[in-house]
Amino acid sequence: MDLNFDRNHVWHPYTSTLEPLTCYPVSHASGNQIHLESGETLIDGMSSWWAAIHGYNHPQLNQAAMKQLEQMSHVMFGGLTHQPAVNLCKKLLQLVPSSLQHVFLADSGSVAVEVALKMALQYWHSRGESRPRFLTLRHGYHGDTFAAMSVTDPENSMHRLYKGFLPEHIFADSPQTGFHDEWNPQDIEDFQHQIEQHHQTIAAVILEPIVQGAGGMRIYHPRYLQEVRKLCDQYNILLIADEIATGFGRTGKLFACEHAGIEPDILCVGKALTGGYMTLSATLTTRHVAETVCAGEAHCFMHGPTFMGNPLACAVAEASLSLIENGEWQTQVQQIETFFAKNLPQLQQYEMVKEVRWIGAIGVVETHIPVKMEQIQAHFVSQGVWIRPFGRLIYIMPPYISAADDLSQLVQAIESALQQPALFSLAE
Repeated sequence: MDLNFDRNHVWHPYTSTLEPLTCYPVSHASGNQIHLESGETLIDGMSSWWAAIHGYNHPQLNQAAMKQLEQMSHVMFGGLTHQPAVNLCKKLLQLVPSSLQHVFLADSGSVAVEVALKMALQYWHSRGESRPRFLTLRHGYHGDTFAAMSVTDPENSMHRLYKGFLPEHIFADSPQTGFHDEWNPQDIEDFQHQIEQHHQTIAAVILEPIVQGAGGMRIYHPRYLQEVRKLCDQYNILLIADEIATGFGRTGKLFACEHAGIEPDILCVGKALTGGYMTLSATLTTRHVAETVCAGEAHCFMHGPTFMGNPLACAVAEASLSLIENGEWQTQVQQIETFFAKNLPQLQQYEMVKEVRWIGAIGVVETHIPVKMEQIQAHFVSQGVWIRPFGRLIYIMPPYISAADDLSQLVQAIESALQQPALFSLAE
């Protein structure tokens, strides 16, 4: 591979063209292993940003893709439909809460959030009300496109430099009570205050259930979700659950909302939808919301991506959901959680560590000071693992198929990093 060309011309996520970070050329991937062109094999701790839940080069997903390629890779979804999309939507509706009856297929997680926000705005427009604002949580993250950024924390996120250009929405204090802690009723007070004060202008509440992902990998108490649902019902406000990171078993439940026993009015899914094979997402909503949207001035929902309902992606997604349906993920994720519960607390002994936490197939080590990305990435590769931390967070979200020996290698690599202060930014 021409790494010099890559370094000089290919712009990678969240990197500078002035000081490009080292990239490691991949030759192939299989199971939970990433194989580099240089010959090293890395245990994957990231599921390729949380998407490849079944691992790489999965025979059933490969077969679904190849079979669909023989029919068609794409056809427009406007005025046409096809079996892969119908099959996928049928499976989705069998998995989600029964109140969700309509599926809008989109391109990516960020677009699924954009669709959800537009859906909520159009819902209120159809009802003859102007509700231009959203209520969300600090430390949240909902994507990199503009509407998604506008409901991402403007102070504590990577998108704060866009403040002043983005629409200004309403942010409540993020929940502080941990998942396993005793519920503190004060946790919901600021949210309640914000909804009481602004409910007449709020189109919807949007949040990440149970786990706030890229905004800090924060795992909070299910009671918070229950209280949010009660307040949304009390003030007649739609609730959008962003399950793009948490959906399809990552937290130990099929959807994180199940930890609280609540149902959203609008649900966003993505990432693991295709098992990490292709970009695809979906926004699901109730019959009431859909019919209200379509009864308004436009007589339809005003959104239509070019690659909406891509047959190839839908076929692979259907195969991925078939793997979910067989239920093996439940045992796999429980085994990962049990491993984390036994082994992550041992890392608390290191002075560098502020806190460890876990839920399902998510393990987090929060440090007191940020990592040096270039150096710690090289260290992890030298340890035979692929872990990509950010800021003060070294976290792993491995494929569900990961065995105990692989998980042990991931945790040992983190432990060895914690023993080397040179891998951390001692002066911020």
